[in-house]
Amino acid sequence: MGEFLDVYKNRRSATKFIPDIQITEKELDEIFNLVKLAPSAFNLQHVHYVVVNDTEGKQKMYEASGKQYKVLTSSAVIVVLGNTQAHQHTAEIYEGMFNLGILSKQEYDQTVSSTIQFYQDRGEIFQKEEAIRNASLSAMALMLIAKEKGWDTCPMIGFDPVQVANELDIPDTHVPVMMITIGKEDTSSQRPRGYRKPVAEFVSYHQFQSN
Repeated sequence: MGEFLDVYKNRRSATKFIPDIQITEKELDEIFNLVKLAPSAFNLQHVHYVVVNDTEGKQKMYEASGKQYKVLTSSAVIVVLGNTQAHQHTAEIYEGMFNLGILSKQEYDQTVSSTIQFYQDRGEIFQKEEAIRNASLSAMALMLIAKEKGWDTCPMIGFDPVQVANELDIPDTHVPVMMITIGKEDTSSQRPRGYRKPVAEFVSYHQFQSN
């Protein structure tokens, strides 16, 4: 537990990376193999990641991000997407549990139909919100796992989602949630951690209380 808390406390949003540090697909796959254990509603795993680690691709993400320099110096830019139609894959997600006998045919059919109905009843706005919500849970896991493996990250919302979608051929079913730059932080100009509110200012018990 102590090691996790150290990782959590030491993770910072890196604003500057050491240029020309390579991260291999093997290293990224090791991270993603742990990321997949992150929670998601109904286990639908709404997230999809697009890794951009070539010079031309990073240049395009640099332009789409309003020319933020950390994009160019990062080892890779990871674009986090949320699948608004993840519920349509419920049958595939639960098929393994059915085949293993963990779910009966009745339980399997009920789970699939009720999950799809749950999302359909709530409409497109809810489906988009769910895609963003669940992809964000996964993204936080990615940043913590990356830190544990010696990599620094920075989540970014400062980018043009339409431009990113066009450059990466992202379908309409997927919404760009954030970018995450990953690499080795250049700490030469690192500033102290920003102000954090005291617990009493952002936690209420029993009912909401404004502070």
